Amino acid sequence: MNANEGSVPRDFDPDTAPDLSRDGWPEKFANAPVRRGRPPVAKPKVSTTIRLSQDVIDHFRAGGRGWQTRIDEALREWIGKRPTP
Repeated sequence: MNANEGSVPRDFDPDTAPDLSRDGWPEKFANAPVRRGRPPVAKPKVSTTIRLSQDVIDHFRAGGRGWQTRIDEALREWIGKRPTP
């Protein structure tokens, strides 16, 4: 699935789209703030490399998208149950 899939309905007719070059739209676009990238977060995640058993990867990937986030959540839960070393 790419980023554009699902963003336009299948029955969309471009001839019925509003004309965004009229009725004040150019000014609205010119004055709109430009936001690029992900919004800033207080504690961003860190990219790393980790070696996991294939069965662990298979288990989390079987749940579909977000499997890395679910691994992160499982690790957070695990460390929450353990005393700090």
